[in-house]
Amino acid sequence: MKKVLGLTGNEAVALAAKQCDVDVVSAYPITPQTIMVEKFSEYVANGEVKTEFINVESEHSAMSACVGASLTGARVFTATASQGLALMHEMMYIASALRCPIVMGVANRALSAPINIHGDHSDMMGSRDCGWIQVYVENSQEAYDSVIQAFKIAEDPEVLLPITVNLDGFIISHCMEGVEVLEDDAVKKFLPERKTDFKIDPDKPLTIGPLCLPDFYFEFKRQQEEAMKNVPSKVKKVGIEFGRLTGRTYDVLHTYHVEDADAAIVCLGSTAGTARAIAEKMRKEGEKVGVVKVMLYRPFPAEEFRNAVKHLKALAVLDRACSPGAPAAPLGSDVKTALYEMEHKPKVFDVIYGLGGRDITPTDIEDIFNCVLQTAETGIIEQPVMFVGVRE
Repeated sequence: MKKVLGLTGNEAVALAAKQCDVDVVSAYPITPQTIMVEKFSEYVANGEVKTEFINVESEHSAMSACVGASLTGARVFTATASQGLALMHEMMYIASALRCPIVMGVANRALSAPINIHGDHSDMMGSRDCGWIQVYVENSQEAYDSVIQAFKIAEDPEVLLPITVNLDGFIISHCMEGVEVLEDDAVKKFLPERKTDFKIDPDKPLTIGPLCLPDFYFEFKRQQEEAMKNVPSKVKKVGIEFGRLTGRTYDVLHTYHVEDADAAIVCLGSTAGTARAIAEKMRKEGEKVGVVKVMLYRPFPAEEFRNAVKHLKALAVLDRACSPGAPAAPLGSDVKTALYEMEHKPKVFDVIYGLGGRDITPTDIEDIFNCVLQTAETGIIEQPVMFVGVRE
């Protein structure tokens, strides 16, 4: 029998972390993430979990505590957003380099200044090269499912890297919807206790995080890169296993009507739902359009992406962040790089939208589809980077 609860995205993340038997949570509140750890602190206060909840004075301290806890072999969770994520930036590199499989929920929010508490992807894109696996979800159900899978992926001995589960601030974090949840025993069976051969142990001393000069530093970085290469296959394997348990199978990408399309939109997060609805509408009008939702953003699934879009004539890449001074925004840059060496590749242009939480409307999406269809027909890119929804 299916159990469906009305949960916001933040509540869904907190419940998933609770069911994963997390040993340590260290976090600091910041809008729109606060409810994730606030709800989890209620579980601790009520005795529903045995988790050690560490109150700290900042996000930098929160990630520092998470690193220390993870190195003891503990299963660790935290959460943040925006300026809090930016304050963690230094420690995020340390967490990944020390191979700490921490799971972090991020309610994506714009970076200041000016101060803005609403959703865009500027925060996580600012840390996109910090060595963390990054997953972007479309709704509360995916948020719940992805947290449970995230621990299994991160703690895999061939991975051992931290992971962020990203959900659009307010759009997902604060909106309630029906979420199909698992029984606690089912999660425990899917996700056994963390086991690791390398941890801080007074009885078996080892050195972690030593000074590393030019003679060995490069090799450590190469090991991280090799571990990242293992991630896509692990995501697929865990996604299939989760699908057997729930009927909801996950992959690195989700495509919609792409197989016979001429043109498509590429996007992350909640925008995918609106894009699919408009694609369906335009399909009924005879237009061959599709949608590619990138779920695994880091490592970017370049091979899978190329295979999905190789027959298309044009792509519009939607970025909810910009990269000032760069030829393209973050997702757009990755897409263009992935396609660069293909002999026959689609024309690609960037669309920057939704900064500071500004809505992207169905009409906006339809206009973008019409632009990408025109590019598919003419082979001409009118604007390499378009700004949609901004006042000129």
